[in-house]
Amino acid sequence: MVQTIFSRPESLRDVPTHYCPGCTHGVTHRLVAEVLDELNLREKAVGVAPVGCSVLAYNYFNCDFAEAAHGRAPAMATGIKRTRPDLTVFTYQGDGDLASIGMAEIVHAANRGEKITVIFVNNAIYGMTGGQMAPTTLPNQRATTCPFGRDVSHIGYPIRMCEILSELATPSYIVRVNVNQPAGVPKAKIALRNAFRYQEEERCFSLIEFVSTCPTNWGMSPKKAADWASSDMIPYYKLGEFKTPDDPLPDGVRSSEGDK
Repeated sequence: MVQTIFSRPESLRDVPTHYCPGCTHGVTHRLVAEVLDELNLREKAVGVAPVGCSVLAYNYFNCDFAEAAHGRAPAMATGIKRTRPDLTVFTYQGDGDLASIGMAEIVHAANRGEKITVIFVNNAIYGMTGGQMAPTTLPNQRATTCPFGRDVSHIGYPIRMCEILSELATPSYIVRVNVNQPAGVPKAKIALRNAFRYQEEERCFSLIEFVSTCPTNWGMSPKKAADWASSDMIPYYKLGEFKTPDDPLPDGVRSSEGDK
């Protein structure tokens, strides 16, 4: 008797991938799909894909999807969720999209406490458009627009989105995970489950940042890229929970109940 112990999630379509060899978007896709299945959310899930490598996410997920302008996925997700609060709404964004042109969108969505889930893939570079420097590109890291490496004295330091958003007073769930090594994958899935569960409970805004790889634009083999993410990215983009909805409010800030 043959028993199947590992199969494709129902929330993931059986189609060829356009992602480069060694890219960790595929791992992240599968984790999202598994969580949607396990929480029975697929039939009411709506994803929002912006511009970047994630622009074709709607080809892979077996749920409703909408396409947003560059950086505007949180704004579109806000509109969908406020119109249909019964839906499970998530965005799937890269670092060039979310932390550059979409910086204002994500900060204000988090500050308003929109009940959406944001999946943020950080591979420290613009992937789809040719490997330009992103807001998350590391100091001295080379890119097509900084061939001698990011000069922090001229460009400034890489932006750490989890640290920025966790400083907002509004309750939220902010966590950074990694999928470049197998040990990080189960923890990433737990974070996703928490984020979608918080949305179902109407508790808070959630953002899960995935430290990821881009072997093609980094000019590395998949193995070297995975190792480089561990040795260079994670020391700067530290993993862990930065904020949960159960954290106490900052001094001087009252809850809405306290204001009544």
